[in-house]
Amino acid sequence: MSAIVAIVGRPNVGKSTFFNRLIQRREAIVDAVSGVTRDRHYGKSDWNGKEFSVIDTGGYVLGSDDIFEQEIDKQVELAIEEADAIVFMVDVESGVTGMDEDVSKLLRRANKPVFLAVNKVDNAQREADAVEFYALGLGDYYTLSSINGSGTGELLDALVKELPEVQVEESELPRFAVVGRPNAGKSSFINALIGEDRYIVTDIAGTTRDSIDTKYDRFGFEFNLVDTAGIRRKAKVKEDLEFYSVMRSVRAIEHCDVCILLVDATRGFDGQVQNIFWLAQRNNKGVVILVNKWDLVEKETNSVKEYTQKIKKAIEPFDDVPILFISVLTKQRIFKAIETAVDVYKNRSKKIVTRKLNDIMLPIIEKTSPPAYKGKYVKIKFCTQLPTPYPQFAFFCNLPQYVREPYKRFLENKLRENFDFSGVPITIFMRKK
Repeated sequence: MSAIVAIVGRPNVGKSTFFNRLIQRREAIVDAVSGVTRDRHYGKSDWNGKEFSVIDTGGYVLGSDDIFEQEIDKQVELAIEEADAIVFMVDVESGVTGMDEDVSKLLRRANKPVFLAVNKVDNAQREADAVEFYALGLGDYYTLSSINGSGTGELLDALVKELPEVQVEESELPRFAVVGRPNAGKSSFINALIGEDRYIVTDIAGTTRDSIDTKYDRFGFEFNLVDTAGIRRKAKVKEDLEFYSVMRSVRAIEHCDVCILLVDATRGFDGQVQNIFWLAQRNNKGVVILVNKWDLVEKETNSVKEYTQKIKKAIEPFDDVPILFISVLTKQRIFKAIETAVDVYKNRSKKIVTRKLNDIMLPIIEKTSPPAYKGKYVKIKFCTQLPTPYPQFAFFCNLPQYVREPYKRFLENKLRENFDFSGVPITIFMRKK
């Protein structure tokens, strides 16, 4: 599990370029999972062996200039609240602006490590110009050029030293996080399960307090429920909901074993819900999709089937995911949902004996071997499951570099057909034998 670093600052100072630079070296590794659509504003990075999650707040600010100011303030407050460290980016070309001063006021009050990054410093003159940023009262600054990468090393060296060691209490119990857009019914779902209104439910999006764990023990299941509906913010502030739910979900998803993703049936499986789904997938968590408020949808003869197909299309190629249609209001199928989450948890921690794996997979591979590539034939001789907390498999062969993505997907599908991994991402590595 990793710490969270947020990049804040006004528009066009180069936040996204810096963000891309941080995640690009890792992207190739992190996204070895087949067919991941990259969420542009969230990624994982590591430096000096320390892994952390990065959130680029820039991608979320929309609106005219006057709305901008409020939005940025709101995002900075949210970043202060949720992130473990903050990179505040300013632009040497435009010098200190009023908006920079506003942001630094908020950051000076924050009880979090703040790194002032002066961007676009690519010559000695600009290096000298950067001195004026001392005026922001945030102490020392780091000069860099996010386009060519100069100076980013010093900043990252300092940054990772300040990141907390994120220790999650070792709990024997599985942790299920209830995630989804605001107002999808997360708190009501938890209330219905627990049978008491510990979570205040109102119609204003985002009225729950901090994400907390509830130990749950009923129907023979025992686990921790992590609620992410949490918002400590006054309801009167109109949140930038997309940014909010992503930020909150990142935290919860990294802390859990299985994500229970609630979808509002009346709104559909839209882009924001997909982002949360890919977050879970990219973090190798189990996933159960619950379509809530199904009682409010006009039904045709096969609408469950159609709706299911639509979702599966959106989440390809990782579409081996349980999808249940529930109504929190009438408690329809909510316990079935928990039962399914427990099954997914078991699938995620499943270990397959190497001999059994080879007995089943090698004949399949013999029958359908990897297609020749550049005239080279790949021979896979052996496979084993790696000792990781979620399913990862290594296939040993003579020319691992010639095994293409479609064949890895074929292997994944065969693993799924023969061993139940429903709801769980699988990673496949090709190794030299």
